[in-house]
Amino acid sequence: MFDTILLKQSEIKGLVSMKEVIDSVEAGFTAYAKREVQMPAKKYLFFPEGDLRVMPCYVRGREEAAVKCVNVHPKNPINNELPTVMAIIELIDPKTGFPLAVMDGTWVTDMRTGASAGVATKYLARPDSETLGIIGAGRQACTQLMAMDEVMKIEKAKVYCRTCSTRTKFARNATATYGFEVEAVKSPKEAVKDVDVVVTTTPSRKPLIKVDWISSGTHINAMGADAPSKQELDTNLLQKSKIVVDSWEQAKHSGEINVPVSQGILKRNDIHAKLGEIIIGKKVGREKDEITIFDSTGLAVQDTVTAWQIYRKVLEKGVGTKFDFQG
Repeated sequence: MFDTILLKQSEIKGLVSMKEVIDSVEAGFTAYAKREVQMPAKKYLFFPEGDLRVMPCYVRGREEAAVKCVNVHPKNPINNELPTVMAIIELIDPKTGFPLAVMDGTWVTDMRTGASAGVATKYLARPDSETLGIIGAGRQACTQLMAMDEVMKIEKAKVYCRTCSTRTKFARNATATYGFEVEAVKSPKEAVKDVDVVVTTTPSRKPLIKVDWISSGTHINAMGADAPSKQELDTNLLQKSKIVVDSWEQAKHSGEINVPVSQGILKRNDIHAKLGEIIIGKKVGREKDEITIFDSTGLAVQDTVTAWQIYRKVLEKGVGTKFDFQG
C-alpha cells in the first residue's frame, strides 16, 4: 500500500520559520539561475471574477517536484468571505511519479512570496536600509513585513491601503508584534515618501506610485502585479530604475512590466537581470544610489522548495492524514 499524506493549513502552519523559507527560496532562485530547474511558465484560466494558475516544477539534483494550482479572485472577501488567493500543492516523487503529499498551498504561497521579497531586498536594497513603506494591508502585506524584518533593521514602517480601518488595524497589530513603529498613513505618496524600501501588494490595474515620490537609492519590491493588465508602478518610474525580474517569460505578460512591454515601451534589453543571476554573481546587484525594482510574478520553484521543506518536517513530526488514492 502506498499512502499520500493530506495536510491541512493548520497542520503545516508554523512548521517552518520565515528565515527558513527565505533560505529555501534563495536556493530555488539559485537552482533556476544555474539551469537546474524544469519549469514552464505558469498557465492561466480566466474566469469572469478571477483566474486559476497551474504551476509545475522539477528541481534536478534536489529531486523535488510539485504542481501548484492557485486562484486569484479579488472579490471573494466581499462576496463570500473566502480568501482572494487559495491554493493546493501536490508533491510528486520524480522517480515514480507517485503523489507523496497534497497540502494547502495558500499559506505556502503567502510565505514564499514574502520570502522572495526578502531575498530581493537582501541583494538590491542599501545595506543600511531602515525605513519601509507598504502599499496594501492584506495577508500578503503581513508576510512581506515578516520577511523584511528578517533582512532589514527596521526603525519605522508606514502602511497605506484604501480602507482606513484596515490600515489602522494592520499598523496597530504590526507595532505590537515587531516592536517598531508602524504608522497608518492616508495616501500612497505618504507611504513611499523618504523610505529606503517599498513593498507593493495590491491587485491594482492603475499605477499607484509615481516617479516623483521615490527617492534615489530606494529599493521597490513590486509584488502585486501577477496577471495581464495589472500595474502598480508608474511607467516613468520603471524607465528610471534598474529592473530585476524573477522570470522574463512570466514578467513580460503578467508581471509589473507587462503593460509597458505590451505597449512597446519596455523591451527585454531594458531588464537588468533575473534575481537568480545576481545571487550567483553572474550580474551585479545594486550600484550606488540608483532606484532598484524587483518585479515578482511568483515562480513554481519557490513553491516546490518550500513545500518540500515542509514535507520533510511533516515526516519528522508525523502529522497529516494518510490516504490511499488507489485503494
